[in-house]
Amino acid sequence: MSLSRRAFALTGLAGVAGVAACSRAGGGNAPLKAADVHPSDYPTVTAVGWIGEELERLTDGRVRIRQYPSGQLGSEDDSIGLTRFEAIDICRVSVAALNNAFPQTVLLSLPYVYRSTEHIRAVIDGQIGHDLLNIFEGRGLVGLAYYDAGPRNLYNVRRAVTEPGQLQGLKIRTPQSDVFLDTLRAMGANPTPLGFSATFSSLQTHLIDGAENNWPSYQSSRQFEVARYLSITEHSYLPDALLISRASLNRLEARDRDVVLDVAQRSVPIMRAAWETRQAEAREAVLAAGAQAVEVDREAFAAATRPVLDKYLRSPELRALYDRIAATA
Repeated sequence: MSLSRRAFALTGLAGVAGVAACSRAGGGNAPLKAADVHPSDYPTVTAVGWIGEELERLTDGRVRIRQYPSGQLGSEDDSIGLTRFEAIDICRVSVAALNNAFPQTVLLSLPYVYRSTEHIRAVIDGQIGHDLLNIFEGRGLVGLAYYDAGPRNLYNVRRAVTEPGQLQGLKIRTPQSDVFLDTLRAMGANPTPLGFSATFSSLQTHLIDGAENNWPSYQSSRQFEVARYLSITEHSYLPDALLISRASLNRLEARDRDVVLDVAQRSVPIMRAAWETRQAEAREAVLAAGAQAVEVDREAFAAATRPVLDKYLRSPELRALYDRIAATA
């Protein structure tokens, strides 16, 4: 029986990782492999490129990064697994892709928890964010940084949506996250989990009616060309996570490990500056191309999704974390 595409990719990359590991163990200088589903000019990809340049400079070439953008190594779910099992070294993924495996990240994903970009930044830049970078090591990963990735809005191919009842019957793409499935269902939509790279073609063929994401992803994926009705719900300020394999980090010379951790943190303002520019440019581009952005009854959307928040806050751990986040506002 032939291998599936995903199995083939995993098998092939595992072999590559084995060769790279042997090279490093024997004193080789193989670059760290970094994966991202976004294109090469996307802010997360350019930020990791900056990390690579800084690492090469500060380590006299001992540590380098080779990037694989545009989903070359599969979906975000694929890249998490590949990083855990050392087939690649670094991945940038939406926190939504981590929710099911790392429940503490749920509070970064729930709807209408954050009031603004400044609020989410205050959370992830502070002690809460520091604590949430330390939750991945039990599964072979190390958190390097959180990057901006919001706010997220709804968009669809059918009609302008200004209140939750108008989503009834619409199939809306969501990340592979129980939180997002619950959120879209509470809004009245039919949530459809689907990989990011498959969303454009699924909108074209009407396999789905819409999706939700931030302005740069809406634009870079060309989804605005088919889903022209965008509702400014700003229901989530979900960040991205930059992760490295614990084994890959440990294989570096001791003097280089702290450099990697430090440079990754210093990449955050680099990424944010690029993000602010890209977000404004993306919004301008899609509106100029004919996408229709409409204001919504945000209080109605927040009320519709309140049961989702209540469901997850039954956990004492998440409730305590939520109270800390609310106090940060």
